[in-house]
Amino acid sequence: MSNTKETLVTAFALFSLFFGAGNLILPPQLGFKSGEFWWLVTIGFCISAVLIPILGIMAHAKLQGTIFDFGKKVSSSFGLVYAVIIYAISISLPSPRTASVTHEMAIAPYFDIPSWVTSIVYFLLVFIFVMNRSKILNLIGKLLTPGIILILIVLIGIITFTVHFSFPSTEFTNPFTDGLLEGYQTFDAIGAVVVGGVIIVSINIKHKEESYIFKRKLIRTAGWLAGLALFLIYMGLILSGSLVHDFFEASISRTSLLSGMATMALGNVGNLFLSVLVSLACFTTAVGIVTGTSDFIRSRFNDSKLAYLITAIIGCVLGVIMGQFNVGYIITVALPVLMFIYPITIILILLNIAPNQYVSSRVFKAVTITTIIFSIPDFLDSIGATTTKIFSWIPLQQYSLGWLLPALAVFIIFNLLFKTHKNSLP
Repeated sequence: MSNTKETLVTAFALFSLFFGAGNLILPPQLGFKSGEFWWLVTIGFCISAVLIPILGIMAHAKLQGTIFDFGKKVSSSFGLVYAVIIYAISISLPSPRTASVTHEMAIAPYFDIPSWVTSIVYFLLVFIFVMNRSKILNLIGKLLTPGIILILIVLIGIITFTVHFSFPSTEFTNPFTDGLLEGYQTFDAIGAVVVGGVIIVSINIKHKEESYIFKRKLIRTAGWLAGLALFLIYMGLILSGSLVHDFFEASISRTSLLSGMATMALGNVGNLFLSVLVSLACFTTAVGIVTGTSDFIRSRFNDSKLAYLITAIIGCVLGVIMGQFNVGYIITVALPVLMFIYPITIILILLNIAPNQYVSSRVFKAVTITTIIFSIPDFLDSIGATTTKIFSWIPLQQYSLGWLLPALAVFIIFNLLFKTHKNSLP
């Protein structure tokens, strides 16, 4: 296989990793609310939903390890706790959200079935597939992504070229940061940390005869190609959402907006086709999350099949409990968790991708601990605690980014301090 073709294949694999069906419901409503500042919202959203996840893949390529390696410079205990938290979040929020998206897009519009019934049947099927691994699901996943992309390109093209270019006033106070924080809801930075290692291992096995430099270049080029494709799709959906503002009620839900845009551009048949594809893609995502979490727990208990079974059951039960709620509610519940864990994940990705001479174990620990401490006010604000006055002195706190400058300051200070100290030694 030629280098160009291999790069494109790898880029598509990375694109498929981040292009979750649940993520499709986020950009249109962002655009719907952003109005004239749709471009600013796009930049913010794509920093957290595209750039950071792609950098996560680059970090995996450098580390050549697993999720544990992202935090090992802090301590082995921290690496384990971080991994447990990430997997717990995965089966509690993004996995159930796939059932909710499926119900709202493919079941509720056509059948009078309660969401709890959908949730039970959905995760019963997930459990069956988790306990009976099959390559069929991977094959379906590879076929679904091109289908969804094709439909979205047509949808974006029709809306962009047929709807008059006029934008209402934005509903956002801070369009850039609102877009940035909404990007947290894609969970893609977490996905890069969890699944990225698997892709890197696959590439290494497939190209075991090639040099390390070749593999790094392959991953880097494919990563930026995948990132560019994601950026264009997200930008198109945000722009399309902003253009159809006058066609839908202001209170429309995320899933209803996406369905409405599909019907508007493609007709009822096109909307039905998109709903089916999105639902199948959601299902493959849920199976992947529960399987990955169960594998992780099994590995911590000496490859115990019982540990795998219990984790799969817990994952599916949590899916049933949370999956019966609407998408908006799950996104609201996820916000406090993401306001705490996402900054830590971003910092771990950035530290792991930085040149080694700037990220000693001491710097790693100091910056990570600083990020954890300064993420607490954002977490408290997200659960309704009135901390605005108490923490108003923190730069960017009003934008829920109070962790950013303190982490950067500690990174610079520790590098300067210990570099100076090292140079002063005889």
